[in-house]
Parts: sequence; C-alpha cells; structure tokens
Amino acid sequence: MKTFLQTLSSVEQWDVILVLIILFGFGLAESVAGFLYNSKRKKGDWIQEIVSFLFLSLGIKPLIVAAVYIVGSAVMPQASSLLSGFSFPAVFFFYILMDDFLQYWYHRTAHETPFLWKLHRAHHQAEEMGYFVSYRNAMLYYILMPNIWWVGFVVFAGGAKAVALGLVIKQFIIIGSHSRLKWDKPFYQHPLLTPIIKVLERIIITPSFHHAHHGTSILDNTSNPNGNYGNMFSLWDQLFGSAHFRQSYPQEYGLMHKTEDPWTAAYFYPFVTSPDAQSSLHKTHKVLDTKTKEALWVELTKGQDYLWCACGHSSKQPFCDGSHHGTKAVPVKFTAKRTAKVKLCNCKATQGSPFCDDSHLKL
Repeated sequence: MKTFLQTLSSVEQWDVILVLIILFGFGLAESVAGFLYNSKRKKGDWIQEIVSFLFLSLGIKPLIVAAVYIVGSAVMPQASSLLSGFSFPAVFFFYILMDDFLQYWYHRTAHETPFLWKLHRAHHQAEEMGYFVSYRNAMLYYILMPNIWWVGFVVFAGGAKAVALGLVIKQFIIIGSHSRLKWDKPFYQHPLLTPIIKVLERIIITPSFHHAHHGTSILDNTSNPNGNYGNMFSLWDQLFGSAHFRQSYPQEYGLMHKTEDPWTAAYFYPFVTSPDAQSSLHKTHKVLDTKTKEALWVELTKGQDYLWCACGHSSKQPFCDGSHHGTKAVPVKFTAKRTAKVKLCNCKATQGSPFCDDSHLKL
C-alpha cells in the first residue's frame, strides 16, 4: 500500500486541478449564457449529477485503481514496470486509444442489454444537455465500466502520468460535448469554418455529434439515440457503422417513455428501486410482448413520418414508444406515400419492414 500511495503522490495534482477548472469554466459559461437560468433541471437532477460526480471522482475511481494495484502487486509484481521502457507519447496514445475503445463498446452494450440499460438509463432521462450530464449514470454502471479498470492497470504498470494527461483531455472533450454551449455551432454557420469542423468531427466527439445521441427520436431527422456512442473519438462509430453526422441539434432530449424516478433509484439501482410502476426501475417491472401474429391496419397521412416498432415491446403497436432501449432492435422510420389505410407488420418477421409481407403465415 505504501508503494501505491507513493505512485499516486508522484503524479502532480495538476490533472485534478485542470478537471475542476474545466467544470467551473463550462458552468460559468453556461450561467453567463443564461442556460442555467432557463434550465429544466429539477432538484433531484442536480443532486444525482453532483453526487455521481463526487462518488466517481473521490470514491469509485480511487478504489478501483487501489484494488488493481493491490491485486497486481500480489499476483504479478513484475508487471509494475511493464510500461517503463516505453516513451511517454507511446504510453499515452496506447492508453487513450484502448480506454476509448473499451468505453465505446461498454456504452454501446449498455444500449443493447436490458440490465446495463437500466444502469445507463438515467443518463438519457435528462431532458436537456449540460456539463454535469456527463456524470449522470448509476453507481454500478461506473463500477462495472471496463475502462476504469484499465486506468487502474495502466497506473499499476507505470503509466500514471499518461493517465493523468489522458483524463484531462478526455474530460475536456466529454464535458464540452455534453454542454449546452454548442461550441461547434459557429463552424457550421460560416462557410469558411465548415471544412475545419468537417475534419474535426471525424476525429473527436463534438456537441452536434453527441447531442444527436441524446435526442428523443430519429423522427426529427437529427437525433440518433441508437448510435453515436463515442466518448472521445468518433473513430469507433465510423469503424463500426454507428456514426451519424449532422449540422443541427435535436428538437427534444430525453426518453420517449417518461417516468418519475427519484434520484436515489436512478443512481443506486438495483439496490434502490423506483416507486413508479411504469418505470423499468420498478421492482415488478416486466417487459411486455406486444407482437401479434396478424398484421395491423392503420390510417396513414401522406407526407407524415412514422416510427415502426421493431422490438415487439411497444405499448403503441405497430408504432414505437421507446421500449427498444436495452435491446439490439432499432425502430424503422418511414414516410407515408399516400393517405390510406395500410397493413403494417406486427409479427416483426417481415422482410419488407414496416409493411406486412405475410411472414406471419409461416410462423
């Protein structure tokens, strides 16, 4: 333990100071711009976000790093100098790329797995963006986050200073992409600056890129709640087909299916559950199977956009109500070509979604 404390103390505290300065800077800027004055946040939102930040910074991360260091020292002490033979730039880029790769897949998996989605759901309940939304997740979500354990390993292996620099840069990008300031907006508005942001957004996560991830529905032609999973670099979204670039911002933020969850349930789930029976955080919540073998006839209006349910759990069949979150299913957006009654698939086996192709006859 003495060696662990010496390792931590050898890392200058400039990284902690800079992260606090970043938070204070964005908070001050949002205040001056009037965003906090017009905030939709309730008391519980602020409590959850601040508590999450403090627990993560002062408890979860230090404890995970300490646990990795203690176990590593006992099991493979020779690995404590594993990175000492490499240059600082090499260790830094190796650390930061692996960190972001791990977080991309953890984040994406959280959107496609029922239990992890419940731990991440609070992050998307926020109905407006803001610098503190960055830390809005359940406690267990952070404890299970693989890249925090990666931080612990790199510190143990001798890369503490690379981790310190990486965390500062990462926090600046993440807090900036969650902020309501939309620092990239002027680049889209001025033709001379547009080429710059076109290059930049292909490298790092910008507000427009990440705001799209927090949008309520793809019906607004900007939001992409089932994509844009990147945290620091947009590289992984581009490589794995989940990138969606736009020069605009969502019309509405938050979940389609809104529930009243106290901040204690949102943060301490599954140890604390929600009293709202409609919430997936309620102790008796069950996922509904609302598919039917027969197709459904619905009246469509020419030129209007619709969102067809692909998961089979919507309470508004055959249309989406947001129940697909926590599954790999993605709703299908379509535009009615004429005003008429149309037969839409509700068995979810059609090859011509959203329209029925009689696949239900083979089930």
